[in-house]
Amino acid sequence: MNLFGRTLGFEEIGALVFMLMALVLWTISMRNELAWTRWFRNWEAERKARRDAELAAENPDKPSDTPRGPWG
Repeated sequence: MNLFGRTLGFEEIGALVFMLMALVLWTISMRNELAWTRWFRNWEAERKARRDAELAAENPDKPSDTPRGPWG
């Protein structure tokens, strides 16, 4: 097999295949990590919304537009 005018042996072809497989595995791993992070952020936001709704239901006289958290 020739690549850019150079004849490739079995070792070079094997190395290229291995590097391609490593790239594919890394891409799949990165995609799964991003999907897990996205899922966790959504779950955390939904949990916080449920908790805020529970607190608002327990204290109906407190206005819900008051700032929350340490920075206001």
